[in-house]
Amino acid sequence: MKKEELRYLQRLAELYPTIGKASTEIINLQSILNLPKGTEHFMSDLHGEYEAFSHVLRNGSGAVRKKIDDVFGHTLSNSDKRSLATLIYYPKEKMELVKKSEEDMENWYKITLYRLIEVCKTTASKYTRSKVRKALPADYAYVIEELITEKAEVLDKEAYYDSIVDTIILIGRAENFIIALAELIQRLVVDHLHILGDIYDRGPGPHFIMDRLMEYHSLDIQWGNHDVVWMGAAAGQKACIATVIRNSIRYGNLDILEDGYGINMIPLATFAMEAYADDPCLVFEIKGTSNYNTLEEELGRKMHKAIAILQFKLEGQLLERNKSFQMDDRRLLHRIDYEKGTITLADGKEYELLDKNFPTVNPENPYELTEGEKEVMERLDSAFRNCEKLQNHMRLLLDKGGLYKVYNGNLLFHGSIPLNEDGSLKEVQIYGETYKGKALYDALEAYVRRAFYSVEDQEQEKGRDILWYIWAAPNSPLFGKDKMSTFERYFIADKESHKEKKNAYYRLLENEEVVNSMLREFGLDPQESHIINGHVPVHQSEGESPVKCDGKVLVIDGGFSKAYRKVTGIAGYTLIYNSYGLILSAHEPFTSADAAVSQEKDIVSNRVAVRYTSKRRLVGDTDNGMALKERIGELKQLLVAYRRGIIKEKK
Repeated sequence: MKKEELRYLQRLAELYPTIGKASTEIINLQSILNLPKGTEHFMSDLHGEYEAFSHVLRNGSGAVRKKIDDVFGHTLSNSDKRSLATLIYYPKEKMELVKKSEEDMENWYKITLYRLIEVCKTTASKYTRSKVRKALPADYAYVIEELITEKAEVLDKEAYYDSIVDTIILIGRAENFIIALAELIQRLVVDHLHILGDIYDRGPGPHFIMDRLMEYHSLDIQWGNHDVVWMGAAAGQKACIATVIRNSIRYGNLDILEDGYGINMIPLATFAMEAYADDPCLVFEIKGTSNYNTLEEELGRKMHKAIAILQFKLEGQLLERNKSFQMDDRRLLHRIDYEKGTITLADGKEYELLDKNFPTVNPENPYELTEGEKEVMERLDSAFRNCEKLQNHMRLLLDKGGLYKVYNGNLLFHGSIPLNEDGSLKEVQIYGETYKGKALYDALEAYVRRAFYSVEDQEQEKGRDILWYIWAAPNSPLFGKDKMSTFERYFIADKESHKEKKNAYYRLLENEEVVNSMLREFGLDPQESHIINGHVPVHQSEGESPVKCDGKVLVIDGGFSKAYRKVTGIAGYTLIYNSYGLILSAHEPFTSADAAVSQEKDIVSNRVAVRYTSKRRLVGDTDNGMALKERIGELKQLLVAYRRGIIKEKK
């Protein structure tokens, strides 16, 4: 036996000091391998729509209703099943409604408790008792375990369980138990959650989504471009800070910054009122509906313009110091003829500007910040860096997230893999080094982490600038278009100038040879694996399908964001991967939690089996199963070492 192997087995012997303990662990792990694979839940492009996200999280994209159907079949009416499902999603709210109309609450409690116990038993059956025990609410763990565990030694089981349920009702704890059981079902119905990016921007509640994710039992996050720009802002990248604020103002969501994160917008408001006092800023209207009055709308437009001009200046400075990004065509302020009120873009075309008033821009040095702009940015920089809640949320993205993930034979990422027109991997330069495919993802992610963790100032700055690059660069896997035409959309009427050409990846998703090569690039078997990503809304209303390349590629951005629903026609796709296969759900627009409770409306509108397995998948078929098999092999080696006397048992 090699010295390194012996040393490792000696360390393992500290955990399992006897033949009996090592043998017991082997039996335990082997039994786990034969349990059904846990359910994975995939969600993408949430864009701050907290209520819709919360509902889909509660119903497990239909997984809860599926469990109810499994348990009760035709023994419950559809109406009763719908009521039970609503109770599981919103136990407190549903019980408040029931109490207004139900005459015999004691009988209702008893029936409901028994129904929830049966659903709980089925939901818990695919896990070990140890895993279920860890999921139980501390206050009621013992009693719930008694209720959901079959006890062979009890002869009159009905009387035994009746006595427990009757006591729960008698001592006035029925409602607490119903809430505990409902939340346990929600907890157990999904084993692991995947968020495929874009938690932030557009909608009003990304901070609530992040709060919820911080408490979630098991998840990973693939960063989206809208998440990365917030990460850049939290790290102090000034162009990212300006972008985050501009997006928030544009969609009427300053409450996220002011109330959600406590970031003071008064310095920007004061500056905007002074700098643009006589400017109506009409091209900087706020999108969507807002509760602003006339004066607030006017101030919003001025702040919108002020931060947009700041963004264009800061991006110009960033690109000047990072010529290797090869994005000089996005430095636009020096291309303006301030006397004529026109701009000549990099393609040589001249356009008249919709807004010709630039009081803070020096035509001789257009990217230089005025003293007022410098002061505003310094105060905003400090506010973003020192916001504890924002930093905690970004730490979750760093701890649980990355640019991509390979999980149980699937490749997960938010955007695209940069490709050439012929389908080959595109080579991209990052700070003088050339990368492509997986290596590009790995290099970019390493720089992101340096922005937060490097002790060298120069490396930190490189990391911060890379966060902006990932947000907006043509060769970024998370953006994947030839340009971000923010300036053009504000200042140029000709919509041809607004067009953003997508990377070849999106045109080649039906090419099996290209898809297979991408899967192989990440070490996956093309015959068994899938690419799952979001980022570009699927236009279902135009007949587009989220299923590409005969099921090998699944694009699950269906439009959680209200801003996209005109083109998608729905309110989001989600994906379930359970022991039977992959199931895609298309969702109807979500109205409100109140409507979901009072009208018992669920939002899963259509479920499509993407791929069923011929044989039910077990834990042994998963990545975790592979790790458990390795552990079993090591423990078997330890048993051999004990039996040969190489390592002594500690009795």
